[in-house]
Amino acid sequence: METQQKQQNTIEADATADPSFLGAAFREIFYSPMNLALLSIICFLVYKIVRDRCEGPGSRDSAQKPAEPQLPKLRRDFTIKELREYDGNQPDGRVLVAVNGNVYDVTKGKRFYGPGGPYATFAGRDASRNLATFSVVPNDKDEYDDLSDLNMMEMDSVRDWEMQFKEKYDFVGKLLRNGEQPTNYDNDSNDEDENIDDGSKKDN
Repeated sequence: METQQKQQNTIEADATADPSFLGAAFREIFYSPMNLALLSIICFLVYKIVRDRCEGPGSRDSAQKPAEPQLPKLRRDFTIKELREYDGNQPDGRVLVAVNGNVYDVTKGKRFYGPGGPYATFAGRDASRNLATFSVVPNDKDEYDDLSDLNMMEMDSVRDWEMQFKEKYDFVGKLLRNGEQPTNYDNDSNDEDENIDDGSKKDN
């Protein structure tokens, strides 16, 4: 009889142990600000992982902002004055930037170079001197800038920037010197590298 009573007491003790343990665990989590914060972070990360897997890559961005229409490729040379017209404020929104005598279409980087962007002062202009001197003051010179007064380090910086533009953006044409005649690109003879080399020859 005593053995049965002991067994019953043991079972009752075990039954009350689990709820008290769970209660203590919940109190430890929900009454400690630090533990509650950690739990919130974990739940948020799990939610993001599950949501990203369900939506797939890029679906949220495409839902927020429709893709801009693809502009036709442009191949021509520009004077300083003609280049000014492509600052992103025109109806098609195209943005051109000249670097070291060559013009690049940076429209796909409009968030940087377009209206309101951090480098909007480069749009429709020769940005070579700005990139050499780390300046965002707009280059409003009406004459071709041959960069002849830049030192070797500044010219190296310009060339490094030009390589980045060449890798990221489409080459459009040359920035014409005063009196220089534009190249005829009607045949589209794939002489992009030759044009870039010719336009990159500067006197230090």
